[in-house]
Amino acid sequence: MNKTCFSGLPFSVIMAVCGLGAGLPDLAAEPTAAASSWQLRDKERVVLLGDALFEREGQLGFLEAGLVLAFPDADLEFRNLGWGGDTVWADSRGVFDPPAQGYARMLALVEELAPDVVFVAYGRNESFAGESRLPAFRRQLAKLCDDLRAARPEQTEDGPRLVLVTPSPFERQPTCPDAEKRNAVLARYAAAIRETAIAAGAGLVDLFGNWPVTTGQDSSTTDGMHLSAAGYETAAGLFVAAADRQLPTGWATAAEPLRKRINAKNELFFHRWRPANETYLFLFRRHEQGNNAAEIPQFDPLVAKAEAAVRATRDSVTSPGQPQ
Repeated sequence: MNKTCFSGLPFSVIMAVCGLGAGLPDLAAEPTAAASSWQLRDKERVVLLGDALFEREGQLGFLEAGLVLAFPDADLEFRNLGWGGDTVWADSRGVFDPPAQGYARMLALVEELAPDVVFVAYGRNESFAGESRLPAFRRQLAKLCDDLRAARPEQTEDGPRLVLVTPSPFERQPTCPDAEKRNAVLARYAAAIRETAIAAGAGLVDLFGNWPVTTGQDSSTTDGMHLSAAGYETAAGLFVAAADRQLPTGWATAAEPLRKRINAKNELFFHRWRPANETYLFLFRRHEQGNNAAEIPQFDPLVAKAEAAVRATRDSVTSPGQPQ
């Protein structure tokens, strides 16, 4: 396929035109139903829950910066709970315990954070198991949505609003020579995520369906799978567009000081919820050093101070986003 002639078109349209979606749902067709629209509001806390898409975002800050700038009149708090290699079953979060225990700890942490909005980004790692595991993925994603809404403080009447995120497409690279084959499977997982968003009354950020085709010199990944800085800039634009807002050309350069503040805050929060010695603090070796776990909440005022610095820096950057 000559990608150059399709530059700028959404990925789903390219698949349909070139027949790469043969035997798959019509990805370019208008859906019969739509996921709920979503917005972010003043004083809301937003949790990013998912796999490497969000974990790496914690070190780059493009998605958070884009959303902060797109909602200039809202003071937002972001808490990043991304974990590389994770799945809807919390396979990565069990550490030395079974995934089910990691899943329970994840829900307990979400409840502790009491978010107003949770972005949920899964599906890529699960797609490696092939189409045979798609029904199980669909069931577990729906369960996760239910469990997240139930994970709320007792005094809170409603659970968080959910926004589901489809994975970005695989990109052909030397480390990912079978991208087209992988995307044929990933398309089905992305479709399941869209359908679950509709059924659950959740919002949607459809990276897979709206991802622009790139040429070799405009690669959006580092290895065919994980987004590069340029890929995250593209993803940020799609997150913002999903909320019917927009970012101007060159926004990422202007937002560089903001991203640095965001990344500093994210690093502090990472050590708060995922300390390097958590096995000794909270898990099966806590009998040795568990008394030191009392020090972990001391990160909270540091995170709050870093969050205030994010807001101050945001106010110094030109506001690009108003509803279209």
